[in-house]
Amino acid sequence: MGAPLRSEFRGTGATSGTCADPVRVMIVDDSLTVRTVFSRMIQQEDDMHIVATANTAESGLAELAKAGPDVMLLDLEMPGMGGLEALPKIMTAAPDTKVLVISSLTADGAESTVKALSLGAADTMLKPRPGGFDDEYRSTLLGKIRALKGRAPDAPDAAPAATRRSGKAPQVVAIGASTGGIHALNLFLEKVPANFDLPILVTQHLPASFIPVFAQQVEAAAGRRAVLADEGIPVERGVIYIAPGHGHMVVRKSGGRRVLGLAYHPVKSGCMPSVDPMFETLAEAYDGHVAGVLLSGMGRDGTEGAHSILSAGGTIYAQSAETCAVWGMPRAIAEQGLAAAVLPPAELAEKLIASTGADAWQ
Repeated sequence: MGAPLRSEFRGTGATSGTCADPVRVMIVDDSLTVRTVFSRMIQQEDDMHIVATANTAESGLAELAKAGPDVMLLDLEMPGMGGLEALPKIMTAAPDTKVLVISSLTADGAESTVKALSLGAADTMLKPRPGGFDDEYRSTLLGKIRALKGRAPDAPDAAPAATRRSGKAPQVVAIGASTGGIHALNLFLEKVPANFDLPILVTQHLPASFIPVFAQQVEAAAGRRAVLADEGIPVERGVIYIAPGHGHMVVRKSGGRRVLGLAYHPVKSGCMPSVDPMFETLAEAYDGHVAGVLLSGMGRDGTEGAHSILSAGGTIYAQSAETCAVWGMPRAIAEQGLAAAVLPPAELAEKLIASTGADAWQ
């Protein structure tokens, strides 16, 4: 292992033609090529500023307090400590820094990345193969960095309006999440008692190759069976169902019971899978006896489906802005006063569980 690369600091004040409050970015990756390419991409932007680079987690941690980044690009597979081991230390040392994990396409990479997201990393980008650092990749990377800073349209600028009362007693819980949502989901599920028996459906935006690993980790965290959704699977009590990466998870009535299905139609949000079809079909299949939860995430996926649940007499809960990596998906519902509660994930779970009737328990 070579000597740690000295972190390269540049002035943080605004210069002519640049944003007065640039996104402060730190890159921690053992690949000189990756550090160089990412640095070039970011330095071309007037509203971004590289405050430090490091080629090991140890040297990144050593410079973290001085660098004060808003967003850190963190490789997980590095000599020495590695990004996964360093992540809790990073979050303790710099709780306001959002970590964007740069992950490999391997099975081991998927497992480590989902673990990092469950520990509190805000988002992930797949590390492209040689030649893959193209304009589309650059646009996606820069968009994620801006969103994590709160520079995107998702940034909160108003306090939530007053909340509404809970609706019909739920017979099913449905959760939608994206950026920052895996950590929030874990915090939520940790507060769900073992004898809380309603089925739980989850649509989480992730690369398709990560979904099976995500399902395994959800099962371990929740202490209950987690099943990848597929056509014709019956919805049973006490089970968690996960939307696959290649289709929307939907629910319909069939022969007096509810069964899962997969849909592939385009949706307004552009997401695959999308929260909206899950919410919309649950509202109909359960006649509004649905508790929908919108956790941290970019964009507005879930908003239209939430209106379907509310119109059918169900209830929507939203994660609070200050606890979200990106307050996008819960925002519209919260600001319009359509949520029964706008709270941190653990408190949302407690609020939802307190509102259910005796039928929700074993």
